[in-house]
Amino acid sequence: MKNLLKNSALKALVATALLSLTGVSSAFAASTAGRSDHSGILVWAFLGFCALIVVAQLLPALLVILGVVKSTATDSQKAHASHKGH
Repeated sequence: MKNLLKNSALKALVATALLSLTGVSSAFAASTAGRSDHSGILVWAFLGFCALIVVAQLLPALLVILGVVKSTATDSQKAHASHKGH
């Protein structure tokens, strides 16, 4: 057996097999095949409604931010123009 493991090709094959097997075990652990939450349509509808509320709150906030930026830019342009006029 020791003579067989001295061969570099065989060593590489064994190392590849061992690395492949260690990678497979973590892939099985991440699988969702054994999920036990049984999320029904009501859970997904509730989550969708929550997402709708978040989006409905974000849109007006973004519009207000854009309005503030626009008014600040307009004010700075007016101030800059008045300094050039003098």
